Amino acid sequence: MVIRETKKEDLKQVMEIIRMAQKLFKESGINQWQDGYPNKEVLLGDIRKRQSYVAEEEGRLIGTAVLSPEGESTYEKIEKGEWLTGPDADYVVIHRIATHSDYKRRGTAGSFLKKAEDLGREHGAGSIRIDTHPDNRIMQNWLKKNGFSYCGWIWLVTGDLRYAYEKLL
Repeated sequence: MVIRETKKEDLKQVMEIIRMAQKLFKESGINQWQDGYPNKEVLLGDIRKRQSYVAEEEGRLIGTAVLSPEGESTYEKIEKGEWLTGPDADYVVIHRIATHSDYKRRGTAGSFLKKAEDLGREHGAGSIRIDTHPDNRIMQNWLKKNGFSYCGWIWLVTGDLRYAYEKLL
């Protein structure tokens, strides 16, 4: 498996993977990504900023994620807890991570995490941060299993609540 930057020509396959995740969330009763987000415009913006990555195996795209060293404005205020590295620390954020339905449990998310850790070290960041829907127990369990600590609540610009996690580098 290779993790590489997403190209514009990957967009169709990336959208297929996102739609698979949306379907899984809906079937699982998780009200995440059910309002048309993320859409092509959001994903193209990620590609333009060179923060979108894909997992590729034997020429097929099997996963997608955004790995950004720019931080996240919604992480500036955290409730019911605190960040491990404090409010002003440098970190890499993981967003919009999804795996193709036919390729679950093959280490795709772990490969994205390793890439995020490498990016963090390159940028002098002290941690990786991520947020997830309160009902997304699969992601919460994966985060705990991979060394992330629950830190509290954050609120998206839409007003939606998310659980915040951080992993020290």
